[in-house]
Amino acid sequence: MESLKILVVDDEARMRKLVKDFLTIKGFTVIEADEFDRSFHWLTPYMAVITSADPDHLDIYGTAEAYRESFEKFTSLIRPDGCLLIKKGINVTPRLQEGVKKYTYSVTEIADFYAENIRICDGNITFDFVGPEIRIPDVELGVPVKVNIENGVAAMAIAWLNGVKPEDLKKGMATFAGPRRRFDFHLKTDQVVLIDDYAHHPAELRQSILSVKELYAGRKVTGIFQPHLYTRTRDFAGDFAASLSLLDELILLDIYPAREEPIPGVSSRIIFDKVTIPSKTLCKKEELLDVVAAGKYEVVLMVGAGNIDRLVEPVKEILCKQIRKP
Repeated sequence: MESLKILVVDDEARMRKLVKDFLTIKGFTVIEADEFDRSFHWLTPYMAVITSADPDHLDIYGTAEAYRESFEKFTSLIRPDGCLLIKKGINVTPRLQEGVKKYTYSVTEIADFYAENIRICDGNITFDFVGPEIRIPDVELGVPVKVNIENGVAAMAIAWLNGVKPEDLKKGMATFAGPRRRFDFHLKTDQVVLIDDYAHHPAELRQSILSVKELYAGRKVTGIFQPHLYTRTRDFAGDFAASLSLLDELILLDIYPAREEPIPGVSSRIIFDKVTIPSKTLCKKEELLDVVAAGKYEVVLMVGAGNIDRLVEPVKEILCKQIRKP
């Protein structure tokens, strides 16, 4: 474990890849830890980033309190010469060993590291990065999605704390292409846009949808969502519906079961019935292509952690046929 220097927590692959890109040449190992089965308690990182602690995996933890406590225990495992970078406002009380430094980051408010002067225009996003004794103006996002401002601030903070120069931070952000299935653009034209994203928790869905709607303000945003796990659907049906109601149009697929057996009374219908927008369709996965072919679209966001990604290319083919030639 001596080579383990940075740990990025809670399924945030975008930030993990950003930090890895920044620090590879410095000999750090950057990993994305999964709290699903408490396996992150086996780690003793030099530095850790906690991006979120919204309750999840309640089939494993039982309660939101137990889930939060698991993160608090994780903070006690950081090495005494290291640090914790935690998103400001997260409901976690760190249990740091003596000598461990704590930093906060944010986009919406002032923290130890934060973004200000955010500009979103013509499909591009720039901001100023601010931290203790550092300010980098006009940082451009290589993947221009609002959620990446937050990820970028955290990644830049960790990299700066480990000696990466401001000019390299700025270049790295501008050239960052993103990992697969994290706001993955498959089609980007003046007429139609197709984005594939791994969001599968209500908070992630909300963030993804709001990012797309802000980036493409004034255009109709259609979401195609495949729920993941019966237990997650049961536990968060109302929260899923609230997030999906932010869309202009919804196509909701049946549940991807993964490791689970069906639960009586639990289906996508319990989400669908609570969605408040009038333009919504409930269909099986094998019916999706026919549903898409019958509609007209401007911005399409395909989201879920199951096998919805296998339908991205067929959906793209349909959308390409709908593009009007000059």
